[in-house]
Amino acid sequence: MDFDALTTRDIPLVPDRAALLFIDAQNFSCRREGREFAGLSKAEIEDRYGWFFEHIEGEILANMTKLQACCRKSDIEVIYTVIESLTLDGRDRSLDYRITGYNVPRGSWDAEVLSEIAPQDDEIVFPKTSSNVFVSTNIDYVLRNMGKRQLVVSGFITDQCISSAVRDACDLGYLVTLVSDACASYSAERHDYGLTELKGYCRQITTDALCAELDAM
Repeated sequence: MDFDALTTRDIPLVPDRAALLFIDAQNFSCRREGREFAGLSKAEIEDRYGWFFEHIEGEILANMTKLQACCRKSDIEVIYTVIESLTLDGRDRSLDYRITGYNVPRGSWDAEVLSEIAPQDDEIVFPKTSSNVFVSTNIDYVLRNMGKRQLVVSGFITDQCISSAVRDACDLGYLVTLVSDACASYSAERHDYGLTELKGYCRQITTDALCAELDAM
């Protein structure tokens, strides 16, 4: 396929040219015990993030697991990025993460990918120290080395790190598919807003529809 000659984003995946990217699906920000929520009482966590955690546990993780299995079955590269400093004290973090107070020490439990979608031995995990994986990792270099032109995106947070990755991927020449029911934000309103603002940048499809597309191949 001549990707440079395309006039639409609605193109099925070409497995050997595609990669699945899970963004920030990690203990730090997706478990109630994660360091992002340190200092909050159980009541405060439920009040501020109850919908988010219920949505992850009730739908998103199941969809991520299914998506991962479908991509592996189709020999699509599965990769991950997590918020993780290159140092223990976080001195390499972005200014934004310093201001926010994010430091996920190298090799910590908080930096681990969620066990439900744990990487296999040869799958790549990119530690990032900014909201945008294309800014603070060499993911673009690696994807190009592997000949990837299509990027399937899943993870957190729809209107923050997901949005940044999708926009930059498009500008860098990737054809992006965002799996709409395998990502989430802190509220339904923010999630829906994130999907709406990204409609002009990527194809949006559900987990079941994408898996059916791959199965049909």
